[in-house]
Amino acid sequence: MIHETAQIHPSASISDDVKIGAYAVIDRNVSIGNGCIIKDHAVIRENTSVGNKNTIFQFATIGEQPQDLKFSGELTKCTIGDNNTFREYCSIHRGTSSGISDTVIGSNNLFMAYTHVAHDCVIKDNCILSNAASLAGHVNLESNVSLGGFTLVHQFCNIGKFAFSGLGTVISQDVTPYTLVAGNHAKAYKINSEGLRRNKFSSETIKNLEKAFKIFLKSSSTFELKKETFKSLNISDTDVEHFIHFIENSERGVTR
Repeated sequence: MIHETAQIHPSASISDDVKIGAYAVIDRNVSIGNGCIIKDHAVIRENTSVGNKNTIFQFATIGEQPQDLKFSGELTKCTIGDNNTFREYCSIHRGTSSGISDTVIGSNNLFMAYTHVAHDCVIKDNCILSNAASLAGHVNLESNVSLGGFTLVHQFCNIGKFAFSGLGTVISQDVTPYTLVAGNHAKAYKINSEGLRRNKFSSETIKNLEKAFKIFLKSSSTFELKKETFKSLNISDTDVEHFIHFIENSERGVTR
């Protein structure tokens, strides 16, 4: 199960059924759960916890020290959930003491080739980062986010669930849930209706989100007037409530 050329630190905890390829490097205080596959030349750096059934492809690096000039070797970590796939040359950096001291990735995510997740990011479940999509530090992704190839996300941005970005998008403000954005710099074009249909959202919820999108993102009136306009529609929908709540709590402002 473990190739003879792999370098495994004595302090690493590795489940019995883990497969580790040639010249892979497993650093100190690493734990790897059941059913994981670590391919040739992959690297898992110190203080990284990898859950069950993850696949890390060749030349990917997980838990490397952050690219933060303030970092000076503090004890920080990287925490990975279950059933994630990290393709070739993917890089995930651990946290910093000035952040949350951790980089947290949930479950069932796909990180395509050359993707990058910087320090102190939090990624929930079922997200897709297409080739070379990159997150700066302190970025939060809710579940089911899909980032197109070469998407760049500025530090401290939050991206709501079921959001979708087009090829080469540059995101410098928060992205509302259920929203399709594209461009440099990003603009919000519409509700991600096709993605929502594929995920079994009702046509009524999609229509309600489209109404909220027009009122809250495309109207030039004040936020209070927007809320009054929306209230007059008598819409009761938990997804729409999440959309509005996200805007109310955005510190960077939202992509419009």
